[in-house]
Amino acid sequence: MSYLEPTEFVTKMVDAGESKVYMSTKDTLIRAFMAGATLALAAIFAITVAVKTGSPLLGAVLFPVGFIMLYLMKFDLLTGVFMLVPLALLDKRPGVTVNQVLRNWGLVFIGNFAGALAVAFMMSFILTYGYSTDGGAIAAKVGKIGEARTLGYKQYGISGWMTIFIRGMLCNWMVSMGVVGAMISTSATGKMMAMWMPIMLFFYMGFEHSIVNMFLFPFSMIMGGGFTVADYLIWNELPTVLGNLVGGFVFVGLPLYYTHVRTSPQRAL
Repeated sequence: MSYLEPTEFVTKMVDAGESKVYMSTKDTLIRAFMAGATLALAAIFAITVAVKTGSPLLGAVLFPVGFIMLYLMKFDLLTGVFMLVPLALLDKRPGVTVNQVLRNWGLVFIGNFAGALAVAFMMSFILTYGYSTDGGAIAAKVGKIGEARTLGYKQYGISGWMTIFIRGMLCNWMVSMGVVGAMISTSATGKMMAMWMPIMLFFYMGFEHSIVNMFLFPFSMIMGGGFTVADYLIWNELPTVLGNLVGGFVFVGLPLYYTHVRTSPQRAL
């Protein structure tokens, strides 16, 4: 594993954030669509493994395969750009403004959602043979997840909303560590090893990831989950997105930037 020093990989993080701002609309949308679709396939793969083996841990161990694939192909998740792009703004890179950061986030959100939704429709179609059957154990499992993670939070009111927010924050703390992991090595093997652990952790712990949820909840609704679009948006997606933003930027991007790029002078003893 070829290891880069923190000053080197944090500078790479700022460079990556700047490059995403300058990326064309077409490329941003395509890369975001593919990232959302790939992560959705990884999620249904992990759930299928968990249901068929009875081992949620085994599903979590295998889930990072999807994350690793999409990052090696340089596709973009909203959770990753939440952490990387603002660093270019903080570093005062030419042309990087608040409006350009928001533009990037908006395009990646649309692309991720479209990719995840496309997989939700395809998976629901093949599991039900064109909506001719009930979808079996896997569809039932996802339906229960959808209800538990919308109506289950809703019954606790503001405490439930804050629980989702904190779960989203913890999630992107770990996911962003995975993004950083992809930058601390110059070898593919090293990148994969560094990404695996934090991604496995967030999935097994049931933390809330806004892109995975863009697949899980529409899929659950298609399969007859007993909650509404408003329940999904208010009692999951919105607090999850906000939690992901805080977790990635505040707990990963800012600390690395302010201690490895904008370092303070050493103390005079």
